[in-house]
Amino acid sequence: MTKPADNKPKRSAILLIYCDDRKGLVADITRFIAANDGNILHLDQHVDDQKQVFFMRIEWDLTHFAISDDTIGDQFERQIGSKYNMHFDLFFSDQVPRMALFVSGYAHCMYDILARHQLGEWDVEIPLIISNHADLEPVAKRFGIDYKMLPITKENKARQERRQLDLLNEYNIEFIVLARYMQILSGDFISHYPNRIINIHHSFLPAFPGAGPYHSAHNRGVKIIGATSHFVTEELDAGPIIDQDIVRVSHKDSVDDFIRKGRDLEKLVLSRAVWYYLERRLLTYDNRTVVFS
Repeated sequence: MTKPADNKPKRSAILLIYCDDRKGLVADITRFIAANDGNILHLDQHVDDQKQVFFMRIEWDLTHFAISDDTIGDQFERQIGSKYNMHFDLFFSDQVPRMALFVSGYAHCMYDILARHQLGEWDVEIPLIISNHADLEPVAKRFGIDYKMLPITKENKARQERRQLDLLNEYNIEFIVLARYMQILSGDFISHYPNRIINIHHSFLPAFPGAGPYHSAHNRGVKIIGATSHFVTEELDAGPIIDQDIVRVSHKDSVDDFIRKGRDLEKLVLSRAVWYYLERRLLTYDNRTVVFS
């Protein structure tokens, strides 16, 4: 983001847009901003040629913008959105999202997220960590974050998920990151946070499902291992993919090497997914994501 001389970031608005592709879209959107004395800072667009769908992320400086924050959405809908039957979301750069972490016993992704937050890499608040184990509570305390331990069994799952939802509402949580949370969320729970729950897992699926995937992959002599971050949907591990990465391995690598390299990738791929979300660079359409640069 461009910064003025006083080194303070410009306050900006961001629109994420998709609709059927038509002539004049870009001209009308940019004209709406220019006509109201807004200065465009970033613009990225994409057209799906097969489905003829238009996607855009546009960000503009609000310093001299003629429309008040609380009416930008209504005026854009009336002047532009309704004309093109457009789906859009409006965000402001000074709105700080509130994120909850769900964890179990694995600490690597949680540590990475908390370190990035503490170092100021992300403009986000993390007021709450929910877990089905007590193992990581001392870590949460060191970072000054409330830690709620809610064990999950087949018998109490529905009741505990209701308690989780109550906590998320109490802490005013916008989105959730499953930092190696080893539980399957119910469809009812997911319905409260559509495209706002980010998960991370290894990329051995579907070839090596279940427990011990690194051991199974090692036994088969795989040459690459990877990690995938995605939004959570009711269909297990089948939600819109946000980011993926791989690293090469060989016969020289032990199972421990596979696990170490895999966890390094999990941290990186999950952190990129969170960053895209925080920067409002993610648009979900038809079980896919458009990740704007």
